[in-house]
Amino acid sequence: MSYGIKAYKAVGVKDDLAVADPHRVIQLLMQGALEKMALAKGCMERKDFAGKSASISRAMTIINALQGSLDMELGKDISENLWALYDFMVNHLALASRENSVAKVDEVMELMLTIKGAWDQIPVSARDEAYQIRQGQTQGMVVGA
Repeated sequence: MSYGIKAYKAVGVKDDLAVADPHRVIQLLMQGALEKMALAKGCMERKDFAGKSASISRAMTIINALQGSLDMELGKDISENLWALYDFMVNHLALASRENSVAKVDEVMELMLTIKGAWDQIPVSARDEAYQIRQGQTQGMVVGA
């Protein structure tokens, strides 16, 4: 990909993030992780070990950010399950890198696609309700401080 196209895509993502609500930010992170894993697969097939390592490392960083964004108090069961899945993904990507295994990357991509698919299906009304609950928690913390 040429430098101009990369720069254009980077600006597009930055612009999208600048106006994104929290739901959209998570969508963008998931998409970014999927893109980095796809890049890693291509690097594995071309035996570009430096590129593979960089792409897998970036995917792992994004997945760690997704894991860190979980609210472990609100939606406790779902958050704990996602935490475990994200942990599995990071560990599985480390194995994929070490073993140069496209199949392991595919497994992680399939999990991420499943999670992203469910995330994308969350209705706007449910998102708004969650934001209101979260906003109430934040204001309660400030008032009670």
